[in-house]
Amino acid sequence: MSHSFKKILIVGKHDDPRVAEPFELLTAHLRNAGVQLLERTDVAKADLIVAIGGDGTMLYASRLSGEAGTPILGINRGRLGFLADVTPDEMIASVDSVLAGKYSIDSRLLLETRLIRPADDDVVTYALNDVVLQRSDTGRMVDFVTRIGGQFVNTHSGDGLIVATPTGSTAYALSCGGPIIEPQLDAVVIVPICPHTLTDRPIVVSADRPVEVVLLQREETKAEITVDGFPMGSITPEDRLLISAAKSRVTLVHPPGYDFYEILRSKLFWGRDNRKRDI
Repeated sequence: MSHSFKKILIVGKHDDPRVAEPFELLTAHLRNAGVQLLERTDVAKADLIVAIGGDGTMLYASRLSGEAGTPILGINRGRLGFLADVTPDEMIASVDSVLAGKYSIDSRLLLETRLIRPADDDVVTYALNDVVLQRSDTGRMVDFVTRIGGQFVNTHSGDGLIVATPTGSTAYALSCGGPIIEPQLDAVVIVPICPHTLTDRPIVVSADRPVEVVLLQREETKAEITVDGFPMGSITPEDRLLISAAKSRVTLVHPPGYDFYEILRSKLFWGRDNRKRDI
């Protein structure tokens, strides 16, 4: 797969000092290289989106990418940076490599999230990381039923549920005890949030089997849905939440030397002894 990146959109939080400096540096560099820089209103014309920030900025860029599937290159100015893998020190050299055609393409699973409401229109949005059902405005647990590919799986009680892509398996799902899934796998992980029953464990299923979640009636139950951290709306026992693999995918661009396992070792401190020692 080959791309010619002649029109580029750079996104990032301009008011963040960590972002402003590399943003200005990259803007000047690309202009000197003869690259046409676009405004966000012209995102549909972009050949490449460069996201400067953390993984939240990358998720925002994935929404801008839309159905066109505009490739995204991430410059990490956040904390962990599982998605934005280029460091500021490597930024100019990495971007130059990409412009010279030296890069790899990484196609990531996208989830279509549909909230079906009998009394209103359906709400549809897309998730690169995860879809989260969680209790809201009350200290009470929520009860809900899950089905996978139309088959009944379980009746859950707890704080909620995470349905995550392989990309999102290193995000919220990981903190709730879910496994890390290699990005190239077409699979999703379903992770209960603080389950009332300790035997209610995470499960990995094929992405071609839709996941359905229905909230059960419970006194003073209130729950809401968030998609990649963005509010989707509240859910009631009359509604159905349907999560399935989207037809489109998100395309990430990596400069030479990208290594998913090296990122895991670096971000999760694998192989290091972090115990404090007396000096």
